[in-house]
Amino acid sequence: MSQASIFLLILLGIGVFAKNQSLMIAVGFLLAVKWTGLDAKLFPLLQSKGINWGVTVITIAVLVPIATGDIGFKQMGDALKSYYAWIAMGSGIAVALIAKNGVTLLAQDPHITAALVLGTILAVALFNGVAVGPLIGAGIAYLVMQFVKLFG
Repeated sequence: MSQASIFLLILLGIGVFAKNQSLMIAVGFLLAVKWTGLDAKLFPLLQSKGINWGVTVITIAVLVPIATGDIGFKQMGDALKSYYAWIAMGSGIAVALIAKNGVTLLAQDPHITAALVLGTILAVALFNGVAVGPLIGAGIAYLVMQFVKLFG
């Protein structure tokens, strides 16, 4: 059994222990792909396109209330009268800009991906987090690194 399979089985155990269905499904899928021999074809595709696909799926899920008619122009206009909505909009802008820097960091220092993935796995498994962390984590890391460069 390969080191990768053992590592994935440990992560599966963490997912079972933490009762984290997303982690269990993800690891189960990866093990199935690996053990059926499809990994050589699928893993490069998933690695290069997976984040974009995931962001697209999340975006679709967020837009469903608009598509169903639950949120329309009236609701949007009413929401923008609330200062909470303006805080949410500013947060959305900030996160998108921070994540953009995360893409830059991952392109410049790919080895940092291992630490980001580990942090995401820990957050998902132990704190019931959501696995959108690597990109925004990289963005936050980039900002902190720039801060350290500036004042370090």
